This record gives sequence, C-alpha cells and structure tokens, in this order.
Amino acid sequence: MKSDSAGDGRHTKHVASERSFAEARVRVRYAETDQMGVVYHGNYFTWFEVGRVELCRQLGFEYKNMEAEDDSFIVVAEAYCRYKRPARFDDLLTVRTRVVESLRRTIRFGYELLNNATGEIIATGETVHVICDRQGRPKALPEKYRKYFPAMAADNDGHPRKAGAPHSA
Repeated sequence: MKSDSAGDGRHTKHVASERSFAEARVRVRYAETDQMGVVYHGNYFTWFEVGRVELCRQLGFEYKNMEAEDDSFIVVAEAYCRYKRPARFDDLLTVRTRVVESLRRTIRFGYELLNNATGEIIATGETVHVICDRQGRPKALPEKYRKYFPAMAADNDGHPRKAGAPHSA
C-alpha cells in the first residue's frame, strides 16, 4: 500500500491492492433458501457482515471490543449487492472483504462472494458505514483503529472521494 500525508493528520491517501481482501467461508444452510432452492437475497448482506467481522479479526482486532471498549459502532448507512449467479443449499462460499474507502467518520467496504466449487463470483457488493457512539451520534473513528482501515479512495485529482460519491474509472 502507498500512503501520502496531506499534512493535517486527517486525510491520508492510501491505495489498496487486490491482495487486501480478507476471506471467510460460509456454507449455505437449508433455512437460507427459498422454495426454489435458491438463497434468499437478504442473506447476502448477512454474509457481508460475516466478512466485515472476519476482516477486523484478520487486521488484528475484534469488532466487539471496538464497541465495548471504545463506544464506536460501525453503523450501516448504505448497502448494495449485485447478484450474478444463484447460491444454493450446501454450497460452500468464500466472502472476500476489503476496505475500499476510509474517511474520518465513514468506512466503505467492498465484497466479492465466490462459489468455491466453480470459482465464479456469484455476487459483489459494497456497504458504507458511519462511526457512531452508543446513542447513534456520529463520531470520528478513534485514532487507534485508523491504522486498520487504511484504504482511501481518491478522485482523478487525488482528492478524497466522499462516501456515496460515484467511483471514477
């Protein structure tokens, strides 16, 4: 990863490599499928959460401790999923999760869901999270966690892109 300090300590530009994904395995349970034997669409967001929690572990901390010890909750503000192929009962899947963008009060995660048997990407997605305290008030990500969320996307001019802004090609 490359970093470039803006001088004020709040905006540091980082570029994540493709190897920056954390991986978690999930097996499709019967209860997660519909009458046609296809996974219900809402379950993909549950698997994204599994991926986020595992990403935190692989980065070196436990999300539950971030909540309990630092009154910092990663609250979902936006969620998107592109379904490409169906998942079915007993499929073994890999959830690949990475930090796409990290700003002072928001984190954007990216996801790929792969079918282990075929190697195909069956879904992709993103979620945007606002850091909040226990009462739901937005707050800055505590300093001790900033090193864990290094990927910061930038626009074509090198300026940090605001959460929710379209990605540039």
